[in-house]
Amino acid sequence: MAIQDLLNSTIVSQFMLPFALIFFILFAILEKTKILGDNKHTLNVWTAAVIALIFVSAVFPKQVVGNLILFLVIALVVVFVTLIIWGFTTGGEAKIGDGVKKLSAYVIVIAVVIAVFWAAGLRLEFLNELIDFLFYSNWSKEFWTNAVFVGFIAIAIALTLKGSSDKKS
Repeated sequence: MAIQDLLNSTIVSQFMLPFALIFFILFAILEKTKILGDNKHTLNVWTAAVIALIFVSAVFPKQVVGNLILFLVIALVVVFVTLIIWGFTTGGEAKIGDGVKKLSAYVIVIAVVIAVFWAAGLRLEFLNELIDFLFYSNWSKEFWTNAVFVGFIAIAIALTLKGSSDKKS
């Protein structure tokens, strides 16, 4: 019970954990990049400590980082569950082509940009209007049903054509 009270205390959750997170990330970056020079461990420690102390003294950056950590945790759980299901269904290693890697990179970049906007509390009204126009208009249900159907047909044709070209060579 005492440990639970300690971990839930304000000093731990609002000061110590954010300080440790920023300190260790910044110290690792300073050590790896050697921005301040080789064998400058003490300077790297002090620089990371001062920046981490400045960070914990401000409220808004802590809220943004806290929200981004929540996004990271959820994204990691989703990826983990996806990989487990992938492993169960395929029975082995995932062999991913360059196209899938590029598509994954684009999706990750878009997700991170959206997460940063969400974590910072920025609400883009034009994005809400665009979503309303695309998904809540009178025509949108039929359009998206047909678009998904045509997309599946296109994927099936592409896979068929790729399979037939592999057999020829």
